[in-house]
This record gives sequence, C-alpha cells and structure tokens, in this order.
Amino acid sequence: MTANSSSPPGLKFVVLGALALMVGLLAALWLQKPATISLQSGTLLQAPRPLGDFSAVDENGQPFGLQQLQGHWTLIFPGFTSCPDVCPTTLAMLHQVFQQLGSDAAQMQVRFFSVDPERDTPEKLTQYVHAFDPQFTAMTAHGDELPKLARMLGVAYAKVPGGTPGSYTMDHSAALILIDPQGRIAGYLTPPFAADKLVADLHTVLQRS
Repeated sequence: MTANSSSPPGLKFVVLGALALMVGLLAALWLQKPATISLQSGTLLQAPRPLGDFSAVDENGQPFGLQQLQGHWTLIFPGFTSCPDVCPTTLAMLHQVFQQLGSDAAQMQVRFFSVDPERDTPEKLTQYVHAFDPQFTAMTAHGDELPKLARMLGVAYAKVPGGTPGSYTMDHSAALILIDPQGRIAGYLTPPFAADKLVADLHTVLQRS
C-alpha cells in the first residue's frame, strides 16, 4: 500500500492565501512609494535635508532665519555683487525663467546669498538684485554665521587677493539650492544652465509637490 503524497486540502488554501496576501502587501508598498522626479538641470534628494537654525540678515537689514524660508519654495543662489560674470548672467537668466513660469512663479522666491558681507551692505544688495527683478530678494551673514550657513547649504567660497593692495575677489560655487516649503534642501540645480530646461524642471517640481 503506497502512502498518499498529496497535500491536505486545507494546506493548499493556506498557501494560496499567504501568496495573495504577500502580493497585496507588495502592491500596496509599490503604490505608496513616492514617484521619482527626474530633472534636466540637476538632482532632487531622495529625502529632503533639514537645515539647522542660522542667523542672517536680508536685503533690508532685517533678521533672517530658517522660519523665513518656510511656507514657499526658494531658489538660493550664492554670489557677491562685485562678481564680474557668473552672478549677473545667472540672475538675468533667472529673471527670464520666472517670467516664463507664469502663475507657478508665485510659489517660489529667488534669494541671492552674498558670500561677501564685507562689501555687500543691505542697500547694495537691494539695488543689485532689484536691477534684475524687483521680486528677487537677498541675504548674507556675518562672523561665524557665514561659514556655518554656507556649510549647511553646501556652498563653497573663498576670498582671493586681487592685483592691487587691499583688493580681492570671491570664488564661489554656482549651483542653485532648491529649498522646499518646510525649509529643507530639496535638491541642487547645477550649471551650465539653460532657461527652458530650468522652466521645465521648476514646473515639474511645483506641480508635483
């Protein structure tokens, strides 16, 4: 008499039920996974990076901190008002970008981050950024707060002696830092920039946020 090698009828239903449950869980996890947003001009971080507290001043000489970066999207561009090429070129292009963003532009600010507070007074910052767009804003920091804020934002800068005694220029990174409405670093947009690609990227970010 041979032994019956078939599984008990109840076991088959248990196995099928477990498989169905596993498939359902995997499907739910897949549906809950945030869609990856691909940008033409840079990279979005998989997890936005929180910023710590910092103490800066805006273009009006008023205190500026983390709270002022919350409630809207922000593009931070590092530079200095005596910059001969990269800064004016980028700010002029950003003016074009914001004109083309249409109604989406209301959700975002451009904030110029001066790494040269020695020369860039609030009055000078106001005149400088408003020459490109009256909606553009600015900030800088003094003392130890400048390198602290630069490190948090991922901005590199250095003071470079000029050709005459007492003169100097600034070397600095030129990436745009994208800050989300929670005041976190959401990503970086890196040069070389093209206005049409930046417009498309910002539309994508704003419409899917």
